[in-house]
Amino acid sequence: MQTSEHPVCLSEVWISGAVKMGAVAVILKVMPESPEVDLEALKAAIREKIPGVSDMRDEPIGFGLVALKVATVIQDEEGATEGIESQFLDIPGVDRAEIVDLSRMI
Repeated sequence: MQTSEHPVCLSEVWISGAVKMGAVAVILKVMPESPEVDLEALKAAIREKIPGVSDMRDEPIGFGLVALKVATVIQDEEGATEGIESQFLDIPGVDRAEIVDLSRMI
């Protein structure tokens, strides 16, 4: 007796009791475009456009330029870190944003 096998492709598999991806605490260093950028207005724009921001601190760089260290929580899923960086780049006054620390929340 001959049987034919066909591959089965599943896009999602749900298993009862499986561990789901968790949350990740992220600290980003956000560089303003210039020392002339109003940091208080920039902080307000970040809080408005980025969900989950829990803390923001100034970090003097030099020559009047001050970076912002921003703490937020994102979901631990593929592409989430690139996504959060690109969200910051969409805010007027932001030159660049880079993740400087990342830790899984338990």
